[in-house]
Amino acid sequence: MTAVDPNAAPALSFTDLNVRFATEGGLVHAVKGLSLDVKPGEVVALVGESGSGKSVTSTAAMGLLPANAVVTGEARVGGVNVVGLPQDKIRAMRATEIAMIFQEPMTALNPVLSIETQLVETFELHDVAYGADAVDRAIELLRLVGIPEPEKRIKQYPHQFSGGQRQRIVIAIAISLRPKVIIADEPTTALDVTVQAEILDLLRRLKDELDSGILLITHNMGVVADLADRVAVMFRGSLVETGPVQDVLTNPQHPYTKKLLAAVPRLENVELVTGHGDEAPVAGRELVLRAEDVAIEYHMRGKRFRAVEGVSFDLAKNEILGIVGESGSGKSTIAKAVLGLIPVADGTLAVHGEDLASISRRRAKAVRRRIGVVFQDPAASLDPRFPIGDVLMEPMVIHRVGTKSSRLERAHELLDAVRLPRDVVNRYPHELSGGQRQRVSLARALMLKPELLIADEPTSALDVSVQAAVLEMIKELQQEYAFACLFVSHDLAVVDLLADHVLVMKDGHMVEHGTTSSVLHHPQADYTKRLLAAAPVPDPAEQRERREARRALLASL
Repeated sequence: MTAVDPNAAPALSFTDLNVRFATEGGLVHAVKGLSLDVKPGEVVALVGESGSGKSVTSTAAMGLLPANAVVTGEARVGGVNVVGLPQDKIRAMRATEIAMIFQEPMTALNPVLSIETQLVETFELHDVAYGADAVDRAIELLRLVGIPEPEKRIKQYPHQFSGGQRQRIVIAIAISLRPKVIIADEPTTALDVTVQAEILDLLRRLKDELDSGILLITHNMGVVADLADRVAVMFRGSLVETGPVQDVLTNPQHPYTKKLLAAVPRLENVELVTGHGDEAPVAGRELVLRAEDVAIEYHMRGKRFRAVEGVSFDLAKNEILGIVGESGSGKSTIAKAVLGLIPVADGTLAVHGEDLASISRRRAKAVRRRIGVVFQDPAASLDPRFPIGDVLMEPMVIHRVGTKSSRLERAHELLDAVRLPRDVVNRYPHELSGGQRQRVSLARALMLKPELLIADEPTSALDVSVQAAVLEMIKELQQEYAFACLFVSHDLAVVDLLADHVLVMKDGHMVEHGTTSSVLHHPQADYTKRLLAAAPVPDPAEQRERREARRALLASL
């Protein structure tokens, strides 16, 4: 890693930056007098909860704020103040001076254009290269970011790449003209731990090669520990603490920073070399879900694709089973099959002894009444046209349970349980924060008093403090309602905190299954060891050791 020159002129600097938005209710002060520098070759992490002003700060540097934004102060890119700069001049600076890596690569890439077209476009727009020369440069970029067979794959479209490969392509576009500043806005949030580790390694290498300054926006403290040189903490639009990553993460001074770090789940005491976990059976378990040699197929264009094969497990009342693995491993496919959204091709998948593959549709509906579900994105899973009260009572209406007054009473009871005020029933989803929406999703899932709760990545889109509150709520609600829970996640620290048992999936097959202590702290399978080695921890010194241990482990496998 190259050393950062403390005397170098900043690649990106903010001086007394203020951003206000003109709304119907008056001016909203989103960023309050922020001053911050990013040197060439330095990674500065900007952290804080949703609404703290992180993304507004970055979009101010890109000149992408909406028309109702009132901006004062300075945001300098390579010495040029972009505040108040004409749009044509800002547009010329994008990609050449400053570039952005967005959170979700599928929305950053145009789905109807080939990767070649999208990469070549950058060279042509800035009069850098045309025709065959531009294509050759694009192929080199794909090779640089680790896309295999770039000469062939450059002709393909975004949907033909995995999530990690799409993010690599977005990074290739961002670095195509060797910008002085790269803004990485949650670049690994949607990725599983092994792909995340690869992307962080790539960003680290490119930063050294290009000598670019990187402004890293994230709520993942493990990513901060892995990549950042300095940390800046934002709270309600203000910068409350800055300093070297080691100081801020291990000895925070501001109460808000302390609160943020205390909320981070930690995966500790993992033994990656030898393993012998205890696997004592628990007597008197009341089984809710049982899978025996389950196979699940997708039917596409007359062809069959077997997504899951040979999976066996069981889940009892008042237990949580965590299913982990990389994207495409079959985690969510199992959850969908339990919900009856995908038919079981082979084997037995039974809820309270009733095999979902063999019962009638009417009986399946009755079984599904005993299952609640919480999805990954609360904004997408709540109908924006209905008030929260109608959203909560919908399961009772569909299954014809209770009267209007008893349904409303049940809605109020569950709003109390998830610690939301009762008047929320009259609000709409867009009037609530992400954490509040996920609490509503939890309440809705429990409306019919289910014996089985399926939670598919329920906290991956949430800030660490909100995530901690939702996880604590799941544990409290389980104690109160005694449901079994199937918890799908790629965050191993969250699974370690919450689950009693863990099932590890790879390419549709079960590679390891057992108690959480045995699987996550004494893993037997090489694949589980790779997953654990890739999970970052929020301590820079420990993370450096884990990074070296991961490289040694990968070299030995």
